[in-house]
Amino acid sequence: MKRHLPPFIGILFLCGMAVLTCVPLLWALSGSFQTNSSLAATPYSWFPPEPSPQNYADAVSVGNSGRAILNSLVVALIISSVGVVVAQMAGYVLAKHRFLGRDLLFWTIVSTMLIPFPAIMVPVFIIARSFGLVDSLAGLILPGLIASSTVFFMRQYMQGLPDELLESARVDGAGEWTTYWRIVFPLAWPVLISMALLTFVGSWNNFLWPLVVIQSPENMTIPLAMNSFKGQYFNNNVVMLAMSVLATLPVVVLFLLGRRRILDSVMVSGGLK
Repeated sequence: MKRHLPPFIGILFLCGMAVLTCVPLLWALSGSFQTNSSLAATPYSWFPPEPSPQNYADAVSVGNSGRAILNSLVVALIISSVGVVVAQMAGYVLAKHRFLGRDLLFWTIVSTMLIPFPAIMVPVFIIARSFGLVDSLAGLILPGLIASSTVFFMRQYMQGLPDELLESARVDGAGEWTTYWRIVFPLAWPVLISMALLTFVGSWNNFLWPLVVIQSPENMTIPLAMNSFKGQYFNNNVVMLAMSVLATLPVVVLFLLGRRRILDSVMVSGGLK
């Protein structure tokens, strides 16, 4: 006979994980409104004695975080929208169309997931330089438009779509393009949102590739701007905390707005299978 743990143990565990996650964020938010002296004071006060938004103004002006956040938004939005739709098309073709070499192509794509990016970073940089993409946002966007992991998950999801549904559309006279946009695309909307959110976060937090490609301050993304500011003003911790809050806020808001879509994608995927 199986013994199940009491429900309150799971609740306590989840509460503990929530505390571990929220405390650093709350500390950064609290510290971003303090001065360097009050931040280092003992005992630490979670409520700033004289809260001021000056640290955020310095983060935007001195730390160049305003331009960096805009660059990160442009890069992440394009990759998470265009890249996910392209991956969905590829996944649909690999799942629902039979052609010579389909399985070989799919497993070749899957095998690239085993290759760490630093191993191919130099060849990718040489290709980007030959096309004049170094020190430009296009050099960040184009290599990120195709992700083998996104194609893999899209293909797995597309395999759960009923073949009868697609065949009935073709019998009614719908072409391949109409079948995709009128049937496949709407059915995959929840998983599209989920993958777009995950892709957005990955692009937003990407540091290694922008560090290699970007050279000028006006093209820096927010991780590069924070790294550059840390090197120049390493004693100004409160401004660094303000930059951290600004860098984290868009991702947190995005997940709060899209959390229901993520749950819907799991439920829809389970229902289709």
